[in-house]
Amino acid sequence: MNSLRRYLVGGTAIFVSVFVFLVPFAFIVLTAVKDRKSAATRSFDWPTSWHLWDNLVQVIQTRDYMLVTAFVNSTILTVASVTLLVVLGAMVGFVLQRNPSSRWTGLVNFFVLAGLIIPPAVVPTIWVMQSFGLFKTLHGLILIEVAYGLSFSVLLFRAFVATIPKELDEAAIIDGAGPLRLFFQVILPLLKPVVVTVIVVQSVAIFNDFTNPLYYLPGKDNVTVQLTLYNFQSQFSTSYNLLFMNILLITIPPLIVYLFFNRQIVAGMTAGAVKG
Repeated sequence: MNSLRRYLVGGTAIFVSVFVFLVPFAFIVLTAVKDRKSAATRSFDWPTSWHLWDNLVQVIQTRDYMLVTAFVNSTILTVASVTLLVVLGAMVGFVLQRNPSSRWTGLVNFFVLAGLIIPPAVVPTIWVMQSFGLFKTLHGLILIEVAYGLSFSVLLFRAFVATIPKELDEAAIIDGAGPLRLFFQVILPLLKPVVVTVIVVQSVAIFNDFTNPLYYLPGKDNVTVQLTLYNFQSQFSTSYNLLFMNILLITIPPLIVYLFFNRQIVAGMTAGAVKG
């Protein structure tokens, strides 16, 4: 009886997952290959004619290849932000875990938790960025993404560092390793599971970010992939076939990353749950 119940629960979970994730994706694909008139009905039916290539070319060429520029900007933003998040998050997590009695640990823990709880203030942040000449700049938005994602990364790294024996630190110090050498040559290679988790989770989040580029990086030259959705929407008319083709194009990279690294995400999230 218990076995039958587990199968029913598992089957129900699979069915719900397929319905929630695959059905919307199928709707995106079907709408993206229709002509403008058929797509305007927004019905979940098979296309009467296929316009995959025509819609693809038109989306890419819109507004002087803005989508290409957006992909370049989003790639630079994602790679730079995730690199800083991995390095800084691992460093802070390592220091907090190895020095729990330091007088600064409580204050740093407070700021880490505050970063998870306190919502961002857009207007004061814009004022600060303008004061330092970072507003409307890609490197300014990189700092914003790092600031918003650092608390989550620190918590993951700190939990995983707890599973690494302190004897490794002591052995490296006896061999003459300094703090930087200890971290980069001994500790960081052991953090591979959680590093992969942070890379995948933060890459998808930053690549798909809409609000931060909208607030802190306005301008045609600074556009990111999510902001290109405005190219096919207006107050009085929307080209749904091109809009959904654009959505399909910007959905594929995060989807591929998630499919390839799904197991590493789960392993990294659970590796530090129980201290070894």
